[in-house]
Amino acid sequence: MVRNLVARRVLPLCLAAMLAMGAAGCADAPDEADGPSAPAADAVEHAGSGAIDAGAAAEDALSESEPAGAQERGEDADMTTVTLDINGTTFTATLEDNATARELAARMSLTLEMAELNGNEKYFYMDEGLPTDAERPGEIHAGDLMLYGSDCLVLFYESFPTSYRYTRIGRIDDASGLADAAGAGSARVTFALEAR
Repeated sequence: MVRNLVARRVLPLCLAAMLAMGAAGCADAPDEADGPSAPAADAVEHAGSGAIDAGAAAEDALSESEPAGAQERGEDADMTTVTLDINGTTFTATLEDNATARELAARMSLTLEMAELNGNEKYFYMDEGLPTDAERPGEIHAGDLMLYGSDCLVLFYESFPTSYRYTRIGRIDDASGLADAAGAGSARVTFALEAR
């Protein structure tokens, strides 16, 4: 039975954890190890194979970051900007100044088929994990781009409170129209570094 599920790709890892533990999916699974449990991971196929295109690493994409706290002080920040094409609608996002965001940027451009979950997020399991520095944000905001565990990339298109742990990657600068662009089902999302 398990092999049949794996072969047919019926349940991604995130949904298996939801069913096994009664949680609300990868964005709301228990945070004992910042990710779904090992038995759930063994029971179904890793869903990272949905990548359509992974471009070459961007050269000179990220310059030296500003001193800690510069953004909060209102100083001019040398932030990394990316464009997200979500089902044909383009948004601009600003990445965090952390190892997770830098590693994701180095993998761009990426076109991913992101699955729908809970009426508030799109998610995708990466083939290779990213560095983590998880925290409990307390509140998710529409446009937040987060990492759950080390390999579940999550784009939230609705705001809501949460007690789960994520590593911040970035945020869409203006999330108006994001829910409409994301749609009800899976979404094709292209991440690309914005030309400087």
